Amino acid sequence: MRWSPSLTPCARRRAHAVADSGGAPGGARWVVDFADGSRELRDLLGGKGANVAEMTRVLGAERVPGGFTITTQACVAYMREQELPAGLLEEVADARARLEERAGRRLGDPADPLLVSVRSGARESMPGMLDTVLNLGLNDETVLGLAEHSGDERFAWDSYRRFVQMYGNVVIGIPGERFERAIAASKATRGVTLDTELDAAALRELTSEFKALYTFPDDPQEQLRGAIRAVFDSWQGERAIAYRRINRIPDEWGTAVNVQQMVFGNMGESSGSGVAFSRDELTGAPEPSGDFLPNAQGEDVVSGARTPRDIAELRDWLPDVHAQLLEILETLERHYGDMQDTEFTVQEGRLYMLQTRSAKRPAQAAVRFAVDAVAEGLLDREQAIATIDPSTLDALLHPTFDPSVEFEVIARGVAASPGAAKGEIVLSAEDAVRAAEEGREVILVRAFTEADDVAGFHAARGILTSEGGKASHAALVARGMGRPAVTGAGDVEIDLAAGTVRIGSRKLSAGERIAIDGSHGAITTDDVPLVEPDVSEHLQTVLSWCDRLRTLGVRANADTPADARKAIELGAEGIGLCRTEHMFLGERQPLMAAVIMARDDVAREAAIDRLRPLQEADFEEILRVLDGRPVTVRLLDPPLHEFLPDPSTLPEGTPERRRAEQLQEVNPMLGTRGVRLGLLFPALYAMQVRALFAAAARVPGSDVEVMVPLVAYERELELMRGLLERIAAEQGAAEFKLGTMIELPRACLQADRIAAEADFFSFGTNDLTQTALGFSRDDIEGRVLGRYIDLKILDRSPFETLDTPGVGQLIRMGAWLGRKTKPGLSLGVCGEHGGDPDSIDFLNSSGIDYVSCSPYRVPIARVAAAQAAIRAAA
Repeated sequence: MRWSPSLTPCARRRAHAVADSGGAPGGARWVVDFADGSRELRDLLGGKGANVAEMTRVLGAERVPGGFTITTQACVAYMREQELPAGLLEEVADARARLEERAGRRLGDPADPLLVSVRSGARESMPGMLDTVLNLGLNDETVLGLAEHSGDERFAWDSYRRFVQMYGNVVIGIPGERFERAIAASKATRGVTLDTELDAAALRELTSEFKALYTFPDDPQEQLRGAIRAVFDSWQGERAIAYRRINRIPDEWGTAVNVQQMVFGNMGESSGSGVAFSRDELTGAPEPSGDFLPNAQGEDVVSGARTPRDIAELRDWLPDVHAQLLEILETLERHYGDMQDTEFTVQEGRLYMLQTRSAKRPAQAAVRFAVDAVAEGLLDREQAIATIDPSTLDALLHPTFDPSVEFEVIARGVAASPGAAKGEIVLSAEDAVRAAEEGREVILVRAFTEADDVAGFHAARGILTSEGGKASHAALVARGMGRPAVTGAGDVEIDLAAGTVRIGSRKLSAGERIAIDGSHGAITTDDVPLVEPDVSEHLQTVLSWCDRLRTLGVRANADTPADARKAIELGAEGIGLCRTEHMFLGERQPLMAAVIMARDDVAREAAIDRLRPLQEADFEEILRVLDGRPVTVRLLDPPLHEFLPDPSTLPEGTPERRRAEQLQEVNPMLGTRGVRLGLLFPALYAMQVRALFAAAARVPGSDVEVMVPLVAYERELELMRGLLERIAAEQGAAEFKLGTMIELPRACLQADRIAAEADFFSFGTNDLTQTALGFSRDDIEGRVLGRYIDLKILDRSPFETLDTPGVGQLIRMGAWLGRKTKPGLSLGVCGEHGGDPDSIDFLNSSGIDYVSCSPYRVPIARVAAAQAAIRAAA
């Protein structure tokens, strides 16, 4: 039975009323039919529900199985009340009746049953993190009707077996391994290797065996209620919470539930299921890609339990379906203006589209798509830039195997997520997390990954699986996180009990090292050197667009000539933070210790004279690399005791031990550091300034900015200016700029006074966050942060993304007060927040002139700054 896919004015008003009012009086409160939705209702319907509704309008109802969406508001109410909200089941019953009328079948009809899938659908895609139930509506009676109506007894019992297994796992909570062991035993008894080789009798036996594990509900209405609750509950599951923490998805959003008429990819050799991308999901090249399996349901493709076939082979299997699919992919990409990730089912030669969404893709695919989309006229430059997730660009700068080095490839798999990685073998997510906490680099090796492994993905350097394809859970999550991954490596055999991995003839144990190349699918035990990649032509094009659009400057934090050189290569406009204390570590630490431990001024001056030429050479080399670009040099910041050995390691009673003990502080972070150090030990700051001015004199065009850290009082900066002016006069130094790092709340509140002595401010957001929130970064992240996120006090670490209501307002106040005194005051941010896209968006609207971040985050900052400028102009 056909129905119009168009959205009537009445239906549109009803759907939008739900979104606008949270439930309009007299109208639907909790449920929206696919035919009544649209992509504009994403917050209400979730990504999947909104896109299925939109796809129904674009492709027509004959291509998209019908259904309805239970809104995210219903999930929020369920989480709050811990029960299904009043009126929900009645609305579900009404929507089910409408679906039955359109489908010409009835849920629970023993003769010709309607079967449905029950799927999650969060506002932002969370692949594999939430639960799904397929083939709902089967019981001992309806399975016979399905067999009779389809003419395929094996198909009917395979669907029933799948449903009982999935319901038991998802709704009841029985571990999946119990079902898999039973299936393996059945195959062994019958001497077959594939699930598809089990006949109807074997599937009937398995179904009975599964039903004996729990009290199976025969009533389809009870089945539906249980599945809805299970999907809502999965939003609060450990794996979903972990995924949201990593991807910064708010807990309060909730998930929608999509109830959709089933179509069957397991109805024989002219049926199948698959995942198709409108472009290559790894490279972004304009050729469709994906995986499919004949005679299979969608879960078989994405679970990784079976290795699928490449989508190009669909042309040989079902050429008409292949041609239809390519046409649909092009239609959807043009409609959405973005690369699409779709799920499809072929039922007895007929193609159905089940889902579409903007494809999660690695950075190389994102920038390739952006450039091609502009060239094709699909998007303008601003729209193309908006499709890129700046945080993923790290992956383009990840190491790769050194191409000049030969190595033995011991096995190959699917190139699932680009980049190369090496490390110790770990066989579980828990082991990966533990190793990361210990500072060890690891490769997570699994037969196939599951949603519960997400924390292990985050901890591991790379992922290797023996099963699955490019659309498997492992591939999707690895690409989303920017982790290199090789999947479907059939020569890899894992013995969890023994803690070993056999790759061909080699037997490796957990803890031994391997290396993987996720760009080419290679696996090796050789210690292949990793090299930094060159910035691709496509990325260079995107970055050039961004540089023309952004108004926020981008500098880098760099303490060495090598770091400065890399920063300039990646587009930094200068050095926004050069930390001089790093120049006193390593081999030079004894010289610094000699300065501190000197018994009198004469001895101290002699030690400083040995140290100054080294610092001078450092400055000169950095200034030559910068070639006239600005460099902000922060004078010595940490407490002096950090340059001394632990007092307990020095002989008792010696002057060295007594001096080291005298310099110890109870709370050194708030003790004798920064400008306080310069005022108590002015010879140290004088040495640094003399070295800097001497180096600048030898490098024509040097643009030097001297930054005094931890200033709280205007008098502190006034005294420092006096010191610098005296030294400049002694050396005949060229003009210089003096500024301060604003990292104390008092400095923000008194910025108008401090600005009288400053040429620039640079907000040190790392320490400003610590001092404003009273958080010790090293302690809080390990002991408090996780609990605070669980309690919803915080939604993410304030050291990763700026605390805009607190620290952000201090920055805005400091900026406003500073420019109130000195309108031309230059304002920068040099904490790690300078490379965080969300923080950049805030800083762009806060009067900041530039951000400064680590060299490898410079491209991220350039793109994020352009996106911020586009949003500000909208």
